Amino acid sequence: MGSHHTQHINRLSGAGLLISLGIIFGDIGTSPLYVFKAIFNNGIIDKDLVIGCVSCVLWTLTIQTTIKYVLVTLNADNKGEGGILSLYSLVRRKAKWLIIPAILGASTLLADGMITPAITISSAIEGLAIFNPDIPTVPIVIAIISFLFLIQRFGTSIVGRVFGPLMLVWFSTIAIVGFNAIEHAPEVLNAINPYYAVYTIIHYPNALFIIGAIFLCTTGAEALYSDMGHCGKANIRVSWIFVKLTLILNYFGQGAYLIAHHGQSIGESNPFYAIMPEWFLFYGIAIATIAAVIASQAMITGSFTLISEAVRLNIWPKVAIRYPSNQKGQLYVPSINMILFVGCMLIIYVFKKSSNMEAAYGLAINLTFLSTTILMIYFMLRRRINKVFIIAFAVIYFTIELTFLVGNGVKITHGGWLTLLLAATIFLVMYAWFRARKIKNELVRFVNVEQYYQVIDELSKDSSVPTFASQLVYLTSANNKKEIEAKIIYSIINKKPKRADVYWFVHVDVTDTPYGREYSVEQLIPGKLIRIDFKLGFREEQSISLLFRKVVEDMVANKEVDIISQYNTLRKHKIAGDFNFVVLEKVFTKTSELNWQNRIIMEIYRILRRFSLSEEKGFGLDSSFVTLERVPLNIPNTEKIQMNRIH
Repeated sequence: MGSHHTQHINRLSGAGLLISLGIIFGDIGTSPLYVFKAIFNNGIIDKDLVIGCVSCVLWTLTIQTTIKYVLVTLNADNKGEGGILSLYSLVRRKAKWLIIPAILGASTLLADGMITPAITISSAIEGLAIFNPDIPTVPIVIAIISFLFLIQRFGTSIVGRVFGPLMLVWFSTIAIVGFNAIEHAPEVLNAINPYYAVYTIIHYPNALFIIGAIFLCTTGAEALYSDMGHCGKANIRVSWIFVKLTLILNYFGQGAYLIAHHGQSIGESNPFYAIMPEWFLFYGIAIATIAAVIASQAMITGSFTLISEAVRLNIWPKVAIRYPSNQKGQLYVPSINMILFVGCMLIIYVFKKSSNMEAAYGLAINLTFLSTTILMIYFMLRRRINKVFIIAFAVIYFTIELTFLVGNGVKITHGGWLTLLLAATIFLVMYAWFRARKIKNELVRFVNVEQYYQVIDELSKDSSVPTFASQLVYLTSANNKKEIEAKIIYSIINKKPKRADVYWFVHVDVTDTPYGREYSVEQLIPGKLIRIDFKLGFREEQSISLLFRKVVEDMVANKEVDIISQYNTLRKHKIAGDFNFVVLEKVFTKTSELNWQNRIIMEIYRILRRFSLSEEKGFGLDSSFVTLERVPLNIPNTEKIQMNRIH
């Protein structure tokens, strides 16, 4: 199934090319709205600087987006899927510390998801100031963003069908407008020579600020990789040729306009709208607004996918994930929708105008780029790529991205602090959840299940013990089939002995591949104690109750197990017995035994647990068939207790 999916996703098609325009290129495709406005923010236009900046944009798009992402990173596909967590899944067995760049990249991507709708929609709507400088654009931006987040719960599959054609109109528009503007100053074409880019970076006194602003032209590059599963690498690579050409034409057109106004102040005007014919301005603003909404929608959808993967990989609390339509990949995460919305509103409240937001934009996504570079190096090592190529890749991209990071670092005091604060908060949640589960797992004690076969078999037949359930099911984290948590044995035998006709141990293993549902069955005690191991892809919904029922139905059909109730009346009428899932919630009884770092982690984890789904809901279990048992993880021992007995 995996290979078929990969072949399907890599197939080049007209529909795939159109869909990729709508889903993948929204963020990078709307960057002409604010890049040159950010570079020349209220400054005096200098002809040589314009040519240098246009050259920087051209070569940034070439080296960073085309070579790194389109040509190199797209090869790191995980059964046709891409994205930072898919990449992490491919290399996580190479080194344990790789979880840090994976979490860093994911958290900064989510922070970017908060600022993208705010800056793109604000930049588009602010074009209305051309007609009326006093028009209040902020309420319009808030209304559009609020509506966008409101409709997420209903699914966007219908809207998604028109994204491609609308973005085709957008890219065609910016290309034509840009091409026509080049005639104002044809010397802008000198920017094709990379000499001008290098000269500007080395010699211009305010180069760091310019580097930070130029970085905005490539902020959507990560989306090319993240959304690979929707369109396939072939469609992305071919459509990028068209997209890049349209972007370059528009940037060159804006550059020509600026050169023609050498020595003047850019003021509050936006070069993007300045190159449009006056009669077309209203239509241009409308098209730009639609493109900004589509770019924002793509970022929101990408955030939902990212969190669903993070939940499966145990680096985010279990949260409700809904599937508003039957379309593959269509999902809705209410909690993330609210977090992104609040983040957007906070950014709009703090910065008000897009020109102020530009300072905060780019810093977070720069860290995502660096994280992807680290993971890609390990991916290439895993694939045994020539080490000369790996070293060259590492040197080139660490140099470029660290230079951009220094340039973006200038923005921290101008608003970048907010992006870093949002990203750091998300990073803390992810790391604390991941580390807390590791701490808990280190305290789980496993025993050899074979030594309990006889007692479990006899307990099942012991009529002096009341029947707890016909079919008793435990979820286990034991990877080794010969082991089981000591707490599960304690629950069956010691804590109110539980008699059942059949005992089931169910283990869920999240694989490194995105999709796939496989299972294996082992009869530990034939007909009495059965273990089922599920292997689920990290993008698969973990509806364990449903999957378990399907496995049992297949086993009954194959006469591998008898689930007819042992009660005489029910057995006479061949009525199936009841199923009861026992979920053991592992709790800390004492955290003072941990070091101070782990105590802080466990306190954060305790807070996050209040907002996360319960274990049974997280695994898709029907709560009416679940018994929840709280078990202590670390029972305080009596070794250090000294007492005197009085006779």
